[in-house]
Amino acid sequence: MPSCGIVRFRNAPSYHAGSPYKKGYEQKGLVEEVTYDCSVPGPSQRRMIVYLPHDYYQDLERYPVFYLLHGARGYETSWIRKGAVYESTDSLVAAGLAVPCIVVMPNVNQYNDDKDFEDSRFKDAFESIFEVDGTVESAFVKDVVAVVDSLYRTIPDKEHRAIAGLSIGGYQSIYFGANHPDVFGYIGAFSPYMWSIGKPTPYRRDFYGKLHKRMGLQYSENPPEGYYLYAGKWDIMRPSTYRLHHYMTRKGYPHEYYRYPGSHDWKNGWIEEYQDMLQRVFKTQD
Repeated sequence: MPSCGIVRFRNAPSYHAGSPYKKGYEQKGLVEEVTYDCSVPGPSQRRMIVYLPHDYYQDLERYPVFYLLHGARGYETSWIRKGAVYESTDSLVAAGLAVPCIVVMPNVNQYNDDKDFEDSRFKDAFESIFEVDGTVESAFVKDVVAVVDSLYRTIPDKEHRAIAGLSIGGYQSIYFGANHPDVFGYIGAFSPYMWSIGKPTPYRRDFYGKLHKRMGLQYSENPPEGYYLYAGKWDIMRPSTYRLHHYMTRKGYPHEYYRYPGSHDWKNGWIEEYQDMLQRVFKTQD
């Protein structure tokens, strides 16, 4: 059974608000840690960090959910430690530029078992990249989305769910959107790692196969509310991101493409891209 509670300390202050911009910033929202059971091979349990609106426990409102994924060398605290996620969310909501929402940051790395998991351990880039095989991704809706809907006052429909990620997380988000067009209404890819990766396992084939066909069905049968592609001017993933943008344009798939001045990095890149997308989602719904 999933469990949740106020987030605890670790060896490093990973769960606390940090700001690349404003010294002494204190987050307004509530940070909780959720441990949940896994339904696929690997560790028996995983962890995600949930950022709630500051008045979540003072009202009875239901909220949309923004699922925010890390990249290689990352885990569930990456956006907290490096991505200014608290400050970005708080400031945009306070200014009326973003809709109040629940931000969920899961760990989507693959681990062999409980020993390998070791308190959601750090993975280096090559380990992260070459272990992406669709195992974790295939259970994401059941293991993460369903748990969040069961624990929190969400609005459980596609119009009120967004998913986005950086690098490999962007690659995963593209496939989450294509594989589950009835679950995620808003898809964002921040300089997605679009090269072929992972091991040729059944999970990989089932999750990462036939993108063009699946994207065609996504747009013809259950089109997204919003689709956003981002890359930096000096980003190593800009050429492949632009090719995806060109393909989607040629096929007539509505989406937006933005180029930021930075590279494959946080500043002038992923931080600003999250801020931009957060201002665009959930705006068409009551």
